Order: sequence, then structure tokens, then C-alpha cells
Amino acid sequence: GIDKDFPTAFAKAQAGSGSALPTSGTVFVSVADRDKPQLLLPVRRLAQLGYRILATKGTASMLTRHGIQAHSVIKHSTKQPGETSIVDMITAGDVDVVVNTPSGADARVDGYEIRAATTAADKPIFTTVAQLSAAIGSFEVVREGRFSVKPLQEYALERSELVSE
Repeated sequence: GIDKDFPTAFAKAQAGSGSALPTSGTVFVSVADRDKPQLLLPVRRLAQLGYRILATKGTASMLTRHGIQAHSVIKHSTKQPGETSIVDMITAGDVDVVVNTPSGADARVDGYEIRAATTAADKPIFTTVAQLSAAIGSFEVVREGRFSVKPLQEYALERSELVSE
């Protein structure tokens, strides 16, 4: 994506890749313990923007302790017959964005299933908290409808005019 600022360029890149950022919906979050402190600000902002937050038990507990409403969901690896896991929810189209930074053997198995389902559903996925943090401004751009498209030739012309000044 090309634009005058990173959030708009990132939003365009996501749209161009087939995984456009949604203007509303549900965000699923499951991160390794080492990533939880850095998760608070970006997830708080998503909640403020009106996105519903789903999380695995440990992540949901941490978010709730810090005043962020998060609904706990069942991991794929602990699913019992008749239960709906997060992978089932992603496959069913009930999740719009995934944040997943797995750590440990069980988390790797769950993480693989989560990432495979997300990719198959053409939904945006962030595998590091740094990626999510960088993208927060892009969610705002998409919600505000601030992004427009113009031909590459116009960008080239604008750039040549800047260089000649």
C-alpha cells in the first residue's frame, strides 16, 4: 500500500492482500505470557473502537483484570465433544481478526490450527504484538473511511514534483 502515512498505507495493503481490516466485528486474542503486558494498549484501543474481544482463558483473565471486557473461548486442543472451539468460530465466520503469538507445545498445535483457519477464511492475522500495535491506526483509518485510491502515475508525478523543488 502507498499513501502519505503508515496507517493508511497499511490499511490499503491489507485490503489489497484480500484480508481487509474490518470496520467492526470480533477480534480473537491469544498471546504468549511474555507478550501480555504489551497487549494491553492495542486491545484496549480496539475495544474503545467498538470491536468485541474474544480470548483464550489466560489472556481473557489478564485483559479483564485490566478493565478490558473479553469473552473467554475454548482452545481447539481442549475442546470436548459438542463444544465450539475458537477454530470452529473462525471457520464459521464469527471472528474478523486474529492476534496469535503462541508459545509452548500445546500452544503451537492450537496456533497452527488457528492460523490455518484464519488464512483459509481470508481474515487478517497478527502474529506479533508489535504488528498489532503498528496496525491500530489502520483500524481507525478504515472505520473513518479515510482512504482513497489513485493511480501510481499520480504518486510518481507528486514525487517528481517534490524532488524538483
